[in-house]
Amino acid sequence: MAQERFFPPINFAAIPEEYARFERAHVVILPVPYGSTVSGRAGCREGARAIIEASEEMELYDFDLECEPYRVGIHTLPEVMPHTGDPQAMVERMAEIVGELVDGGKLVATLGGEHTLAVGAVRAYRQRVDSLSVLALDAHADLRQEYLGTPYNHACVLRRLLDDGCPLVQVGLRSATREEHDLIRQRKLPFFSIQAYRALAGDPREVLSRLSENVYVTIDLDVFDPSQMAAVGTPEPGGLLWDEVVGLLAAVAREKRIVGFDVTELAPRLGPFANAQLAARLAYRLIGLAVADPERP
Repeated sequence: MAQERFFPPINFAAIPEEYARFERAHVVILPVPYGSTVSGRAGCREGARAIIEASEEMELYDFDLECEPYRVGIHTLPEVMPHTGDPQAMVERMAEIVGELVDGGKLVATLGGEHTLAVGAVRAYRQRVDSLSVLALDAHADLRQEYLGTPYNHACVLRRLLDDGCPLVQVGLRSATREEHDLIRQRKLPFFSIQAYRALAGDPREVLSRLSENVYVTIDLDVFDPSQMAAVGTPEPGGLLWDEVVGLLAAVAREKRIVGFDVTELAPRLGPFANAQLAARLAYRLIGLAVADPERP
């Protein structure tokens, strides 16, 4: 049947088929509808699909980057089947899948789903990429040793990465337990609160100096102020704004190499459609920053 009469198959940004084939693509979108350890308002299992659907409304030209990032090739995989047993098993599934994709030369963009997914993705990258550090954008410290009966809860994400020996920098912190706060101070961990980051007056060199050559970016969308991102299970007042987030990411891309990333914790029913659009645009911007458009002027 004549294909011009039908919409194309659902894929991130609804890009032309020639740029969406797996073999052609440099970037792979990995949607993961997983939310088994959510402790706030539920709904992030629907996040990945909502981001992909919202991305189909984007213009493919990135006005700020002055390029069309999709031209590097972006393939959208089917949704990962959640493992509903021990959360550690889901982390291991993520590490296995991401590892296979990285071995195949792909830059993996994980769309969640809950933030726990980052543990598996980072473990896969650390086994394959030298001099790797993690930039975490998150409102919460996520440094609990265990929460609700498992060390693989979304509130333990950054603690697992630290215990793995992964160099880590967090920006956007504005909520923590007393024990987490004490751990940050005792170990002198590079965690930047909103006030500390803004005190840099737009100069992120202190953040960049803590990052290694290769950087994995993990984003819990509650890093944004709720005025811009209400659709998260655990919103916190006083967050970062769009220009602050993308400005920092642009600085990282200029000085370092972004090797992979995730965007997590969107619960689309908890906010307006604009929140899914923000998450989609953020993922597209990260692709543009991480992989140079071959047709960029």
